[in-house]
Amino acid sequence: MSNILYAIRERLSSLHPKERALAEYILEHPQEATRSGITELAERAGASTATITRFCKSMRFDGFPDFKLKLAEELAAPSEQQPTYQDIVAGNSLQRIVAAMEANHLRSIADTTRLLDFGALEAAVAALDRARRIDLYGVATSGIVAQDAYQKLIRIGKEANAFSDPHLQITSASNLGPGDVALAISYSGATQETLDALVCAKAQGATTISLTKYGANPLADAADIALFASSLEEGMRRGDMASRIAQLHVIDILFIGLVSSRFDAYVPKLEQTYVNVKHFRKTKGR
Repeated sequence: MSNILYAIRERLSSLHPKERALAEYILEHPQEATRSGITELAERAGASTATITRFCKSMRFDGFPDFKLKLAEELAAPSEQQPTYQDIVAGNSLQRIVAAMEANHLRSIADTTRLLDFGALEAAVAALDRARRIDLYGVATSGIVAQDAYQKLIRIGKEANAFSDPHLQITSASNLGPGDVALAISYSGATQETLDALVCAKAQGATTISLTKYGANPLADAADIALFASSLEEGMRRGDMASRIAQLHVIDILFIGLVSSRFDAYVPKLEQTYVNVKHFRKTKGR
């Protein structure tokens, strides 16, 4: 199942009856939905064109044409490039485990790449570049991703901090202001502590960026700029593996985009930190 169809399936229970009927039709007939005009789809699904437009907007598409295009792109991906995510299996040989991890991670990166909104990416890079100060929020596995972003940003001279403790998140967010950025990371997009920190930062005037699984969720809805990673990790959520790789993929893209945007300003700092770390960490007396 594609990321888009998976996100639709996840939202079914929360949709209004007319939107739910439309969603169920799309889930049962995805190819037909991509080939239909909005009036034709409305007739087939028993929905109005206004309901279709509203549904597409709620799923974070620009409209029905954008929804059709992106769904068609996902459905057109060769099946051999879309192996099923493989969960943890008792007694698997190391050879099978290695192959499964490779397939899961490659699938996660490919799925996330197809979801990228280049307008949102450009806005996020520009915000990070302008930022006087950058807060990074995330708990558990998402906190590890926030730490990865932190160590990248300080290497190019950005004033950044990563917080996993909910109280420290709110304390720091309370001291942000216009010209600052808060980047909140949560696979589900529903981690209350992370959402609270983002809302607090936004109330102080900071630009807010979210990184969540694909689809409508509270964190993405609250952010000024919403970024998405693959949403297809199901059983494997016990290990938070593919989701972590997907989030790190987006962080790497943001970092390289940031450095590339002002190469002459950031690369000397990147090189200087490398040189200094190598010099001061050199083993003495050998």
